[in-house]
Amino acid sequence: MSSEKEAALAALPNDNPTIFDKIIKKEIPSTVVFEDEKVLAFRDINPQAPTHILIIPKVKDGLIGLSKAEERHVEILGYLLYVAKVIAKQEGLEDGYRVVINDGPSGCQSVYHIHVHLLGGRQMNWPPG
Repeated sequence: MSSEKEAALAALPNDNPTIFDKIIKKEIPSTVVFEDEKVLAFRDINPQAPTHILIIPKVKDGLIGLSKAEERHVEILGYLLYVAKVIAKQEGLEDGYRVVINDGPSGCQSVYHIHVHLLGGRQMNWPPG
């Protein structure tokens, strides 16, 4: 079993502070590629593509995963996707890229703070996994 799959199966869905909260507070270093008042984007420490960036909202507001989204989250969800497009351009991914949101144990979510994976810099395959 892959370590990502093991981590996802071991993670417990809850609203407790996560490693992402520590990254937002700058308690854990990260390679930031984009930051504003709403989101933080940084390079994944275990990249699955030449470009692999995580985009997270700075305020979780109960949004631990996409399946927990409520109408009040519509703006931030759209903004996360918009920022993915901005970063893709910034990273020179003109030939295309993939945006992924893992949700729940079967979706291989290991950190319960919603986050968007931006992957690019190589040819993606289908089906994805």
